Amino acid sequence: MTVWRAAVYAAPGFGPTSSPAGAHATRLRGHAEEWLGRAVDGRDVPRRTPAGWTRDEVDAITVAARSYGFHGTLKPPFHLTPGRSLDELVRAVDHLAARTPAASVPRLRLGRLGSFFALVPGADDAPLRSVADAVVTELDAFRAPLTDHDRARRNPDALTERQRDLLDYWGYPYVLDEFRFHLTLTDRIPDARQSVVSDVLESWFGDVLGQDIPLDALTVFTQATPDAPFLLHSVHPMEVCALLPPRAPGTSTMEGITR
Repeated sequence: MTVWRAAVYAAPGFGPTSSPAGAHATRLRGHAEEWLGRAVDGRDVPRRTPAGWTRDEVDAITVAARSYGFHGTLKPPFHLTPGRSLDELVRAVDHLAARTPAASVPRLRLGRLGSFFALVPGADDAPLRSVADAVVTELDAFRAPLTDHDRARRNPDALTERQRDLLDYWGYPYVLDEFRFHLTLTDRIPDARQSVVSDVLESWFGDVLGQDIPLDALTVFTQATPDAPFLLHSVHPMEVCALLPPRAPGTSTMEGITR
């Protein structure tokens, strides 16, 4: 299978945890899919909208967020190194997931990063950061080097010296000590609309805010062309799955999820 780009994400609600926390993740995923109007695995999504809003109004502030799909970035989108295949990446992610302890997004809360809104940890997230660090560093052999064009797109002059170093070494400026886990909900929102959008998101996600959301699987997403939306390709249970029936050797995805 040929892809334009791949990424390794946290995708709440696709993991195997059967617990109250797992139910929170499933509910969160449902709310996010209805908010964005899209499911990353291709399912039809109910066309619900907040009271007083139209679908067009929600769509207008979620164009990029909808294209990327509901996710938390671990290994940002990258082109595969020449000579490396998507199947090889999937196997490597599966092996990494199987020996990486599951974590959680503690006390989920609504946050703002710059001018866009996201769901973020509301308490110490050191275990989550450890997962992200492992994904970034241990899978980097699959990432093709940045081109001059890709580097310029990151506007390096606007980055700190540390962020430029991370960009040049790992292909992205917001990894390792600069990493901030977030589940993106909107595109950039003008200052005059920030309060209105914040209020509607607090209400829309109200029953999952404050909950711990499990990160019990790594997921591979793919993008077929530069303008295509990202799609869920495979789900890889993390070490918590030792409590579940063992998988057959060589299986790398959960049944029904693989594309």
